[in-house]
Amino acid sequence: MIGIVIPAHDEEATLHACLRAAREAASHPLLQGEAVRIAVVLDSCSDASERIARGHPVTVLPLQVRNVGLARHHGAQALIAEGARWLAFTDADTLVAPDWLASQLQLQADAVCGTVTPDSWRDHPLEVQQRFARDYHDRDGHRHIHGANFGVCAQAYARAGGFPPLACHEDVGLVQALQAIGAHIAWSARVRVVTSTRSASKARGGFGDTLRQWAAEECAAMLPVQRALSPARTTC
Repeated sequence: MIGIVIPAHDEEATLHACLRAAREAASHPLLQGEAVRIAVVLDSCSDASERIARGHPVTVLPLQVRNVGLARHHGAQALIAEGARWLAFTDADTLVAPDWLASQLQLQADAVCGTVTPDSWRDHPLEVQQRFARDYHDRDGHRHIHGANFGVCAQAYARAGGFPPLACHEDVGLVQALQAIGAHIAWSARVRVVTSTRSASKARGGFGDTLRQWAAEECAAMLPVQRALSPARTTC
């Protein structure tokens, strides 16, 4: 059995589309009918996320920890207990590709780190989009780590100790633990997801925060030029 873990904290706006995409990936013909179970870990939700999740054929795991590392691990443990041989992780604001699971398994690795495609740049200045295009390596051999696009063999997950109980960078912590035990990690651009670039992101220190930090840095870099051109007016 293959398991998919999706942590969610007040994600009523995006959860339905996320689950619909995950269910499509779970029925890909290259999986040859292998069972796929989806666990939605509802961490400290106060909106309609639970109602939306229960409208899908998924396991719903309510939790009150406000910690994405604990939430991911809780879901992983539940699926391992049900017999999962492979664990795939994404986020509730992310749409996985139809061949997302199949592509992970085809790589025949202990773990797979995929890349992300931003869904929109409307909440960010042009400079952030340009910086992403310049600095993000969307190709095989990249070294990006995203909890929104990650897969791991259940045995390797257990040997590495699972996700650490961190409120952010829990994905980095697990990958480092996997590297420490000599796990084979595939850094692949074949494994695709589209993820939100919303400015009001839920995870502190995550992808959304990184984009906001880039915006602040790009703005600070432009201030001397703006002041030289028009001392009375700046846009930052």
